[in-house]
Amino acid sequence: MTDSTGTTYSGSEARRIQQVSFGTISELQYVKLEGTEGAVGTVAGAAIGGIAGSGVGGGRGSDIAAILGGVAGGVLGSRAEKSLTTQQGIEMTIRLDSGQYISVVQQANPSAPLQVGDTVKILTRGNTSRVVKMQ
Repeated sequence: MTDSTGTTYSGSEARRIQQVSFGTISELQYVKLEGTEGAVGTVAGAAIGGIAGSGVGGGRGSDIAAILGGVAGGVLGSRAEKSLTTQQGIEMTIRLDSGQYISVVQQANPSAPLQVGDTVKILTRGNTSRVVKMQ
């Protein structure tokens, strides 16, 4: 699961120049960051469903049950992966010191909660920004 809080960096983000802005959170609301539906859940679910289905009946019936079990398992596995990777997010409207307003969405970080009125630093590289509370 990818961590998209304001305080976690990937190795490839280290030692890169970022534009820095400062501002104050003027509005904040919690949002849901949808999870992924990748191959892992689908393949794992299909394998489990196929194995379970192959134990049903015998001969040709077992083959058909294995195929149906694989398909159903793949669908359920994909849904399970999406559910497991869904995260709590936070949408912040920030009034920059320049007077301009921006909005940033990132994963909520319970160990570093943000709230309306907090002075924050906005770090931007390309079209990716992160918001961290000023210490």
